[in-house]
Amino acid sequence: MIIRLLPLPLVLIVGALLGTGCSLHDKPRAVAQVANPTGSAEPVEVLRPGSRRELAQDAGRALRQAATKPEDAPDIWSRARLGFAMTENLHHPRVEVYKRHYRQHPNIITIASARAEPFVHFILTEIERRGLPGELLLLPIVESGYAPEATSSGSAAGIWQFIPGTGEHFGLIQDDWYDGRRDVYQSTHAALDYLERLHARFGDWYLALAAYNFGQGNVARAIAANAAAGKPTDYWSLQLSSEAMSYVPRLLALRALIDEPERHGVRIPVIANEPYLRPVDPGRQADLEYIAELAGVEFTEIARLNPGYHRTVTHPYAAQHLLLPASAAGELETALRERGPDHGLVPHAEYEVRAGDNLGGIARRHGIGVAELRGMNGLDGDLIRAGQRLRVPVTGQAIPGRNAAPPPSTQPLEYTVRSGDSLWTIARRHEVGVAGLRETNGLPHDALLQPGQVLELPHAAVDPDTTRMEYRIRPGDSLGAISRRFDVEIQDLRRWNSLNGDGIRAGDTLTLYVARRVAASEG
Repeated sequence: MIIRLLPLPLVLIVGALLGTGCSLHDKPRAVAQVANPTGSAEPVEVLRPGSRRELAQDAGRALRQAATKPEDAPDIWSRARLGFAMTENLHHPRVEVYKRHYRQHPNIITIASARAEPFVHFILTEIERRGLPGELLLLPIVESGYAPEATSSGSAAGIWQFIPGTGEHFGLIQDDWYDGRRDVYQSTHAALDYLERLHARFGDWYLALAAYNFGQGNVARAIAANAAAGKPTDYWSLQLSSEAMSYVPRLLALRALIDEPERHGVRIPVIANEPYLRPVDPGRQADLEYIAELAGVEFTEIARLNPGYHRTVTHPYAAQHLLLPASAAGELETALRERGPDHGLVPHAEYEVRAGDNLGGIARRHGIGVAELRGMNGLDGDLIRAGQRLRVPVTGQAIPGRNAAPPPSTQPLEYTVRSGDSLWTIARRHEVGVAGLRETNGLPHDALLQPGQVLELPHAAVDPDTTRMEYRIRPGDSLGAISRRFDVEIQDLRRWNSLNGDGIRAGDTLTLYVARRVAASEG
């Protein structure tokens, strides 16, 4: 009899796989309970630990992991496969349903891949750095299709679909300037932090994922209910919401198709295994159009890669980092270094102090701190007088399709170019976009402006029945009372005055945009 010896590494790997049951899960598996269409629970035969073919695939994958470094993988999906570690119940009936679904709708993966392409190298690198399963790279496909602008009916936002409270708990700023839930860089760190905590609590990735979707309290109660009834407490046996019960199957179905696309007859778009992005923090508030000019890229690309910013300028005092294409990041850093740390990256406008104004109200209206406003104007204290002119930063325009649009403004129809002007400074001074200014005047990208040249300014969208007014807050006033009195929305009051909450103070002045008839009735 001839005995063929397996190579030693393969023997060890196969033995290890048999010994562990090919599972990341820490709890023994029992007979699963699957909800049928009527809602009752029926026992399902326990799936085999794995056929010889599947075991050989797992062993082969383990060998590839040992032989291939992540950075040497030919593309990003090959690299992700090296980290695939969820091997249990891959052929569960609930998983098979979604395998068929994704095979029948291949555009789901195609479109999500196109959206994900700039970000996946960064996300997968962070997953690997933390030693987490590579399948987590696919989770934003389940959550949002990798669309940063996605918002659920429950107010969850971004590719990782954080609800406001959970986002705040994990340090994601949400205000009129910026929403960290849509910032792919910040929200990825927050999502992986959250998933690590959930796995530490439940000791099982499938339960952790269910808790991410359904809430850890709900999952804990479902486990307790099954335990009290003497039923198994694994993910497949729990009675959860219909969405939570399909959540892990969706992820495992995607894993199957991306792991073996030829077997399932799908085409997975190739994404290069190389970093596309690099973060840059200018250390101060920056105008995105000016950043695009310094970095040598289009503004639309800067806006696409930084979906957390509502406006064309970064946050005045909080989020100021930017994600740029790697080559452009180097160009920007060189430009910033040459100009020095005191070089302003946002234009400034002049504000004429009105009767009743105070420094705190002016600072809040322009989204900066009182100390910053003092420093910009060389003030030693808070004393200001009507008619005095103060330098204030512009708030930028709303980026189309994002929240927190700035208030409407009026402006002249023409502008005469002065010495030292550029399209960027003119656009910012009149609160219009550089692209719109260039298009209105038929100017090429490399146009040089000449002093005395007359430019036509794009028309602002101003409601002729609306007027701006200043309202001095009275004792007992609240935002709710003011909104009712002037027939405006509370969120508009916050946005017009750069308020982060509902706190207001008697004596401060609010800017309002109200119907002319309402303003007239106030005298």
